[in-house]
Amino acid sequence: MKLFDVYPLQEVQIAQAAGSFVWDEHGQRYLDLYGGHAVISIGHTHPHYVARLNRQLGKIGFYSNSVKLSIQQELAELLGEVSGKKEFQLFLCNSGAEANENAMKLASFHTGRKKIIAFTGAFHGRTSLAVSATDNSSIIAPVNESNQVHFLPFNDVEALESWFAEEGSNTAAVLVEGIQGVGGIRVATDAFLQAIRRLCLASGAVFIADSVQCGYGRTGQFFSHDYSGVQADIYSVAKGMGNGFPVAGILIAPHIRPWHGMLGTTFGGNPLACAAALAVLEVIQEEQLMQQAAQTGSWLQAQLRSFPALEQVRGRGLMIGFDVPEHASLRNNLLYKHKIFTGAAKPQVIRLLPALNLKPEDAMLFLDAIRQELQLQKQAEQAY
Repeated sequence: MKLFDVYPLQEVQIAQAAGSFVWDEHGQRYLDLYGGHAVISIGHTHPHYVARLNRQLGKIGFYSNSVKLSIQQELAELLGEVSGKKEFQLFLCNSGAEANENAMKLASFHTGRKKIIAFTGAFHGRTSLAVSATDNSSIIAPVNESNQVHFLPFNDVEALESWFAEEGSNTAAVLVEGIQGVGGIRVATDAFLQAIRRLCLASGAVFIADSVQCGYGRTGQFFSHDYSGVQADIYSVAKGMGNGFPVAGILIAPHIRPWHGMLGTTFGGNPLACAAALAVLEVIQEEQLMQQAAQTGSWLQAQLRSFPALEQVRGRGLMIGFDVPEHASLRNNLLYKHKIFTGAAKPQVIRLLPALNLKPEDAMLFLDAIRQELQLQKQAEQAY
């Protein structure tokens, strides 16, 4: 049997990992500034993470949500403490797409309404409703098409107000990333998020903060939406939540009430997943990784802005993007010449999503590589 060929693969086979580095099958080391799509939050194979998973696996790896699992409550309490959302409720699932799917479903149950607002440049997942709220027609199958999802311009308060003036009473939810990841590291303005909060409150709609990529301390705050000074009704989390183990969830405000059978999952919240999520939170708390992400990210952005060839350096904490319209080969050169993994977004955006405990001296390897590549490009232009 062959693998179903849906991924454009880089010609590297990773065999081992530790901290901010990975090694291929030949022993070649690579600096990982992408973390497998923002998933590696506390570094590869962190000793506390490995020990906690091994300990849990020696007890029980899985049971379903048909019995009480005290480790779920343990996770809910620590997540509430670290995130600052102690009064919220937690529903556990397996992936970011599933989290967003359940968030929209819950908003529709709560309001009795159908219309969902999403934004240009959004990416919310690949399951049925999540992909219909994703601004990429090429991955929306005919069966996923929905006339209940409406796209508005990102960061456009006037368009948002116009929509709510006409359709506020029919709107179930507004779904928004605090920083668009796949959309190119586009930061939602404080005014935009504050307008969403105000209009949702006035109309009874639900404010869903997609924090799958921009949450879990990556930006220096637990949720990137927190910079706006407002609170959402539902937060979706995944990716960095398990440091590579499939675990996700939605944090739900207390005014949204559950009933038995409302939501469900077989694997979500299993003991092994909860152990992984607890290990991540414990390391974030113990090693003060949110503060580290803020400090290292601020320094790294300042360094990147010193290169005139890198346009529109942007982001928060260790969620950073910049445009390279004149350097289309830069990302491949970083990987194959300098052994550094980075991410990309269209058009010609390089995304940096490293572990929150990235060391400045390791980041310097990246900055030195950028400097070399830009100098070579300049020399080639002068020669031409």
